[in-house]
Amino acid sequence: MAFSFSFPSITLLPLLILSSPLLLSTQALLFPVIAGDDQTQVTTYIVHVERPENTSLLFNDEWLTSYHLSFLPNATLDSGEPRLIYSYREAISGFAARLTADEARAMRSINGFLHAYVDRRRRLLTTHTPETSADYGRGTIIGILDTAVDISHPSFNDNGMPQPPPYWRGGCDSFPCNNKIIGFKSFSSSRRILSPADSNHTEHGTHVAGIAAGVFVEGAEVLGNGKGVSAGMAPKAHLAVYQVCSEGDCADSDVLAGIDQAIYDRVDLISISFGSDDSRPFYEDGVAIGSYSALRQRILTVAAAGNGGPAEGKVANDAPWILTVGASTTDRRITVTVKLGDGTELVGESAYQPSYFNSTEALPLTFPGFEMQSGGNKGCRNDSFDGVDIIGKIVLCETGFGVENIEKGKNVRNAGGAAMIVLNQAEEGETTLSEAHVLPAAHLSYSARCSILSYYNSSPDSNPTAAFVFGGTSLGALSSPSVASFSSRGPSSNNGGILKPDIIGPGVNILAAWPSKVGPPDDNHITTWSTESNFNFQSGTSTATPHLSGLAALLRSVHPHWSASAIKSAIMTTADTEDAEGKPINDQLNNATAASRFAMGAGHVNPSKANNPGLVYNLHSHRYKRYLCGLGYTDRQVTTITQHHTRCWRYRRELGPEQLNYPSISVALGSPSTKTVSRWVKNVGEDNATYYAKIERPEGVKVEVFPPRLYFPRRYDDRRFQVVLTADKGKLASGGVAVGQLSWVSNDHVVKSPISVTLTL
Repeated sequence: MAFSFSFPSITLLPLLILSSPLLLSTQALLFPVIAGDDQTQVTTYIVHVERPENTSLLFNDEWLTSYHLSFLPNATLDSGEPRLIYSYREAISGFAARLTADEARAMRSINGFLHAYVDRRRRLLTTHTPETSADYGRGTIIGILDTAVDISHPSFNDNGMPQPPPYWRGGCDSFPCNNKIIGFKSFSSSRRILSPADSNHTEHGTHVAGIAAGVFVEGAEVLGNGKGVSAGMAPKAHLAVYQVCSEGDCADSDVLAGIDQAIYDRVDLISISFGSDDSRPFYEDGVAIGSYSALRQRILTVAAAGNGGPAEGKVANDAPWILTVGASTTDRRITVTVKLGDGTELVGESAYQPSYFNSTEALPLTFPGFEMQSGGNKGCRNDSFDGVDIIGKIVLCETGFGVENIEKGKNVRNAGGAAMIVLNQAEEGETTLSEAHVLPAAHLSYSARCSILSYYNSSPDSNPTAAFVFGGTSLGALSSPSVASFSSRGPSSNNGGILKPDIIGPGVNILAAWPSKVGPPDDNHITTWSTESNFNFQSGTSTATPHLSGLAALLRSVHPHWSASAIKSAIMTTADTEDAEGKPINDQLNNATAASRFAMGAGHVNPSKANNPGLVYNLHSHRYKRYLCGLGYTDRQVTTITQHHTRCWRYRRELGPEQLNYPSISVALGSPSTKTVSRWVKNVGEDNATYYAKIERPEGVKVEVFPPRLYFPRRYDDRRFQVVLTADKGKLASGGVAVGQLSWVSNDHVVKSPISVTLTL
């Protein structure tokens, strides 16, 4: 539980971003304070200190505050503001405080000081999804770290909800709890505390919470599309909401306070739908440190991989004790057919499909800023239409340029345009969004963009035209699921080569709760569509994450004695690597290309299989100490993460990342060379179970498993095995990656682990 202190709001400074990971590691080794450029500017620091030997003192609020104040030069700034912002008890051993860089540096001479770094900001990463069962997550508590939520939304009605579990210690600030939302607390180290009723600051959290555990709501739809019954993955699970984000970002000091409170309150899962653009070592990563503390209390943290795709190496929240979630498509589309003047038909998406515009009447096309179009620019910003006549025309707009697609539509509408076509750029591939636009619109893929521009470019003097035909909701789209082009990819530069993301789940055009009406505010046609409840389509790894949080709650409800790592293992080892047609899951960067393991991890989540995985890989938190030492971290840095005194030299041999008992296998091999990795599995299936090893061999790599057969006389028996990987000389180029799979197969189960081999010199 974090203790906060009242203060006026301040502006946090941006973090220092070092150009070289090696430089960062070296500086931290020599001097455990990471500071900004201005040594006299007051900003927020997160400070890690050793736990007192008498840990019972941690539960004395007055003593804990006094202990943390002892590291500060004084209790208040010259302005009268208190220096101490948060005293953390559970998430880390330490506090958040207002300091200058010189003051932070001076703390290194104080006995018990470990590490300090400037607070940083993370970004929010923003129903036809899997049906659930397993008593709908009854008796579990999902901790949502996000913005506030719209507590009045029907998705959070508590009719038929059970009472909170007896171990629950939380409560609600600002409003009375009910049996659905059983906890709400707001943390804001630098911003005003926002009311949960403020719809401008509840959109992201409302949507995320609804996906994870919204109750059944009849008549859900978005502007007449996607009609049906809305429900979260675990509709009988309880929600505890910790507001740590607002206005698009989340400060690490607030995030740690939220995790601290969630651990104290005794949630079962933590769901995090935000991430950072810059990669930091785990000892300076608030989510990594806080989620490790949660793991020690059997709390699994499920977090978004980020929206930095399709570039490689952008994956966020990549600590191995986190379930890292990428985004996939579903088979639902809200279709719009764009008919060009030459007869070409291109299929796009949009949630706003007014009947008055659904005709074959062609309108002129215009593309402000296009090479052959004088004036304007292609991003459809406010100033994009200078010198361009768009009145009554369909306007082509490129994605990006710092303007959201719906905002582009507002700009087009305000300038007199009749409709809009949003065109993907190359890196966005085939991923299209069914957004609630304010005017008739169609979002086209990159391949469709190439077709429409070919037509537009070939007929500038013959008045290119287009018409819209709205198709409404359709199911059964081919190549579903596929990896969304925006979903962040591995490999991780932080974790020593462990495969990330772990899993992909539904994250494109997800229908869930929303705090306000969507679409054009002055369109009379909408009143015939909308119900009393508000819903919206949203996309991002932030919408994929609560699907997995909800599934984890279902598994915890059915298997209350499973560890956090067992739940994670069950989800990963039962994932699908083929789409609904039995073909390899595609990458929407190019639908002709199969998704790599760095894009989809173990594969696409399969909720029904995860409930009965057969075998699980358990991984105890103490094993991570040796792993962190193996990453080259100093004793101080490991202690910062684990909150336990660590002396790396005491480990006779460090634990390489590939030796963690992880549900995937990632190794680096020289050529030629051999590496042996060890694993152990627990039988959570039937007695007298026999499993046989099946290998899908990575190209250029020999794989052997010893023993090739595992027999389990009884449920909960453990068995160990080894995997020997040998790189064939000359079969794989240096830096090349080969992938395969190890499956343990019984009469009733297939337990799959992806294998990734990187060849080094």
